[in-house]
Amino acid sequence: QVIELVQFLLVKDQKKIPIKRAEMLKNVIREYRDAYSEIVNKAGKTLKEVFGLQLVEIDSKRHIYILINNLPCTEGKYLCRDEEKEKMGLLLIILSFIFMKGNSVKDSALWEFLHLLRVYPGKPHPVFGDVRKLVTEEFVRQKYLEVTAIPLTDPQEFKYQWGPRAEQEISKKDVLNSVAKIQGKDPTFWASQYSEAEA
Repeated sequence: QVIELVQFLLVKDQKKIPIKRAEMLKNVIREYRDAYSEIVNKAGKTLKEVFGLQLVEIDSKRHIYILINNLPCTEGKYLCRDEEKEKMGLLLIILSFIFMKGNSVKDSALWEFLHLLRVYPGKPHPVFGDVRKLVTEEFVRQKYLEVTAIPLTDPQEFKYQWGPRAEQEISKKDVLNSVAKIQGKDPTFWASQYSEAEA
């Protein structure tokens, strides 16, 4: 069961889809549900030792898990497959923007910012394809981004924040250092971001 669960989790992780406990029980553990926590713990250990991945519960109420990369990353270079690298690059730019704007941005501000990078929602991009779909669906489903409706806005407005996977996988210190490097400033120039990144 442990090996089967490891394979199941690895397949799910290729699409970066959060995994529910119910799915693990239904698809893998089945009649061994009494040994659930033992199987999950052993699978977690195998993932860590063999693949350098960590099984993390990001929602203890609904029992939702993700796998995060545990291998040491060189600053700003996250380990991923080639076609994923560009998407991850875009994601890191978006997460940096959100962090530097105080951890929350309106969708209008986000699209304005992406316009400056010549990335337009609703216009197919040669690398990212449908950018709006990538940001509002894929990154949200993968739990890198969290999107919430802003109450009492007409037309409806939304705000974007870091999702639980981003909080686990991406270091705010690295983000701040990258931004500082690009802008040629010392990270301490942004006092509140600096103290949050150091915390």
